[in-house]
Amino acid sequence: MGRHQRAETGGLISFILCACVGAIGMNLYLQYAPAIWQVSQRRFTVCAGIVAACAVVSFCVGYISNSRSMTLKNGWLAPIRRIIETLALSTVYAATTFLSSFALLGAINEMMGTLFVGYMSSVCAAFAGVVGYMTFVQAEMMSAKTLASLLPFFVIAGVSVAGLTTDDPYWYHNNFSQLGDRTTFAATMFNSTLMLAGVCIIIVSYFAVSELLTTERLMRLWHDHTRDDPNRGYDIPHFVTRMTVLAVLLTLSGLAFIGIGAFRYTPHNLMHNICAKGLPFIMLLLFLLLPWLAPRIGKAVMVVSDLVALVCAGFWANMMLGHNTLTNVEALAGLLFLGWFIVFSRQIAAIEADRVTMQLVRHQAQLQLEDNGEGQSDDNAQIDSDVDASTGTGSQTVPMSITANVTAGTSIHAGAHKPSTAMPESRIASDR
Repeated sequence: MGRHQRAETGGLISFILCACVGAIGMNLYLQYAPAIWQVSQRRFTVCAGIVAACAVVSFCVGYISNSRSMTLKNGWLAPIRRIIETLALSTVYAATTFLSSFALLGAINEMMGTLFVGYMSSVCAAFAGVVGYMTFVQAEMMSAKTLASLLPFFVIAGVSVAGLTTDDPYWYHNNFSQLGDRTTFAATMFNSTLMLAGVCIIIVSYFAVSELLTTERLMRLWHDHTRDDPNRGYDIPHFVTRMTVLAVLLTLSGLAFIGIGAFRYTPHNLMHNICAKGLPFIMLLLFLLLPWLAPRIGKAVMVVSDLVALVCAGFWANMMLGHNTLTNVEALAGLLFLGWFIVFSRQIAAIEADRVTMQLVRHQAQLQLEDNGEGQSDDNAQIDSDVDASTGTGSQTVPMSITANVTAGTSIHAGAHKPSTAMPESRIASDR
């Protein structure tokens, strides 16, 4: 059975187990919870919590089950790093699942009314089963595109739930901060959404910068100044400095989201304003410096980044003239930034896919030379060493004959290995 079939089979098993847990857990809650916990919002919170817990467990099992990092062969660092990555990624799935489930439960309740109470256990089982299936399969087939695509779902779901459940009907006339400037359920939901969005941005940024480092390392190892040079005939100068600046700006943008949600305006107006007003400047720097920070990203993304900056500036000027509201400007800037971040992450995933394709082509060419009995030159030995050092980081399926060599950490000729560079490998990998 191949990798994709194993993932689908495991997903079906996860569906059945999670559905049973959801039905049993919700039934026990409805039977034994006190009356104060039987109100609609608390029932929805518990149901969404059960679904999120199933998602986390299913994701962790799927992500770690086939990992070769969870051993002590290479010391303690590899399994500790893998555990931290698993917990961080499961946080993204937990937040997405909880907020999306809560929003769907609220929408179903609006349609069915009090009749919905009799179906809570069945709905919880269905949600838990579907989520268990999806998270297990995605954990087995994890890629940067999958991770980045999760970001808008729970942000939109969280803000929508907060806006629908708030008891302040005039919050929209001022700014978004008023929606979270209370201690009510809606305000807590809104602030939690912003903080979790910041955490997701930092996690995805970590994987993105790691992939850029891996790609540049391999490009420099393959650099031969010929017409077929995959490095396009040049090395990026000051690459480490550029990656450092990019990582700092992306991390600061995530911290700004966290700060906006963590520091409510009324008790912490100074810190709230620093995070809220500092975020547009970080966005502007990212958009304008992108050609210098990540020159291997497509020029279309750079043009779109400049257009996003111009649109935000135009809406801000329109607001200053009194023709728009601050809430509209904040909503537009936030959505545009999240949209830009998704496009940026998918560009990184595309770079990763192209890198893996080049690695497989070069390795297959080397195997073909060996089959033809033509021997192996010093350059081919270097190619083999490069592939052995990094092929395990791709997001595509690797043929078994190649995977055997790569995972064993050996080349065709034992003397072909050279010391690897200090740049880390990509962390999102099908071969973990």
